[in-house]
Amino acid sequence: MRLFKWLTGTVSGLMLVSCVTINIYFPAAAAEKAADRIIEDVWGPETQPQQVPDEEEQNQSFILPHKDIAASLFNWLIPQAQAAQANININSPAINALQAQMKARHDNLKPYYDNGAIGLTNNGLITIHDAKAISLKDRNKVNGLVAEENKDRKALYAEIARANGHPEWQDDIQDTFAKRWISNAAKGWWYQQGGSWKQK
Repeated sequence: MRLFKWLTGTVSGLMLVSCVTINIYFPAAAAEKAADRIIEDVWGPETQPQQVPDEEEQNQSFILPHKDIAASLFNWLIPQAQAAQANININSPAINALQAQMKARHDNLKPYYDNGAIGLTNNGLITIHDAKAISLKDRNKVNGLVAEENKDRKALYAEIARANGHPEWQDDIQDTFAKRWISNAAKGWWYQQGGSWKQK
């Protein structure tokens, strides 16, 4: 009887710990796919998304090994499919509104990406890259566009984290978007890498 109680308590404890463990993993592959969908919508078809590594490969790092008895028990309690099917929700009214604002603004920003006046930063934002490429009469307008875009991008990263019930993921989401903005940038656009500017 004592053994039965001990086993019941152990299994219950494992189930509780395993639920918490699964929730702390940031689903990187799903976040990349979500970022690509948003970027493609905001920027339009002119920029071709780069190939994202296969989701199964990415999920390998999230699946716990099952070579020993303890891990096998863990996998029996929490099926690997549940961990592997992690997804990122990018469909909420707040996310949709931010996405629409960014999409509408892109037509005004695009000429300045194209001529190198603005570039993509390595933290998921944009900045002035070459002020000389902006006429004096347009500088205030472009500075305003850059500020509005950065405000919406920061809000987007926070909203995606919130929509998925993990506000602590905000930095990971921003890092993911930073890489995907650059990967999806059109030829000729400027971006930051390792503290210096590069051109696609």
